[in-house]
Amino acid sequence: MHEIILGDVTITRIEEMHGPIMPADQFFPDMPEQAWKDHRGTLVPDHLGADDAMVHVAMQTWLLRSGGRTILVDTGVGNDKTRPAVAAWDHLRLDYLGNLLARAGVRPEDVDLVVNTHLHVDHVGWNTRLIDGAWVPTFPNATYLMPKADFEFWNPANNPDIAGSVNENVFEDSVAPVHTAGQVQLWEEGHTIDAHLRLEAAPGHTPGSSVVKLASGSDCALFAGDLMHTPLQVMQPDHNSCFCHDPAQARTTRRRLLGWAADANALVLPAHFSGHSALEVEHKGSGFMIKKWAPITRY
Repeated sequence: MHEIILGDVTITRIEEMHGPIMPADQFFPDMPEQAWKDHRGTLVPDHLGADDAMVHVAMQTWLLRSGGRTILVDTGVGNDKTRPAVAAWDHLRLDYLGNLLARAGVRPEDVDLVVNTHLHVDHVGWNTRLIDGAWVPTFPNATYLMPKADFEFWNPANNPDIAGSVNENVFEDSVAPVHTAGQVQLWEEGHTIDAHLRLEAAPGHTPGSSVVKLASGSDCALFAGDLMHTPLQVMQPDHNSCFCHDPAQARTTRRRLLGWAADANALVLPAHFSGHSALEVEHKGSGFMIKKWAPITRY
């Protein structure tokens, strides 16, 4: 099962790819080694390699049908992009659009809204595709919601020092073409999408990182973006990935939103969890624990 229904909102997982990405001690440099060992039973094989201590993640989109609209939350790495810092993502040729059609019956022109929770390389890739040598919006009829703080932070006009970083070329090939096409709507602090969905600022991982909160009937959900990259951060919420821009703020944001999810009995849908991909959390002492996984088929 790749689809779940919460209230009046239907949620479908569209995967771009999944698998090992980085050694645990590099991805989470301040995470205690013992924590990986203590929670090995929870993490292996979907989130941690059985033999090589590699963190496993997914690149995926949450497709929402809400209020009569088709909405994509994050768009993965993308095809044909020049990514010198990440060889595995350089000039990809993946059938993401085929997955979109096969899993959800959605064509690019059917998409009404694209939400980029932040503007890192692996959240904006399918914003555009290469047609006759030019980057054009993949979803021609969609409005693209982007956090203004990230748009300004990564904009080359503001002279960001990103040479050699994972976000090299990203603004130019995956953000600017959509903005030039007049399809970008920038927002700050918060933005109401419809009666069931609201964007909320969640800074730390990047200056403009955000989450989408769902409230429909008695159901709640948190589309968490990069609030976490591994389930171990539920049990160890004070430890960040190496990609968090402001570590102290990232920790504060993670604790705040995990606390909200636990109190609201909300389903948490991070951008990068493989396996069942979504989970419920609950309080445990001063931290949190996994309550249960969503009934979504494991890849």
